[in-house]
Amino acid sequence: MLDFQRNIKEFERKETQVLAASTDTWDHALQTVERYKLTFKVGYGLNPKEFSAMTGAFYNETENYIQATGFVISPEGKIENAVYSSRSIGRLTAKDCLNFIGH
Repeated sequence: MLDFQRNIKEFERKETQVLAASTDTWDHALQTVERYKLTFKVGYGLNPKEFSAMTGAFYNETENYIQATGFVISPEGKIENAVYSSRSIGRLTAKDCLNFIGH
């Protein structure tokens, strides 16, 4: 999320919103927002199993969490690009999104 915050002005220049959604509790999500000084909206409290079923995100049933999943969504609400990760490598970056939006 810090990567997206560092590039927030470029997203704003492209008239693009950055949103984050998390399975974290309110308190933990707020700590993340404060720690990284996030200025974009951060949702919280998602049910990991339900989110996985709806989006295809990798769900670790043993530990009840989902891995990072990134989407670029059009103004019409269509998923234009999705990146699913089962580890920390291969996540969607701010530059990836900005390049995609530029095309």
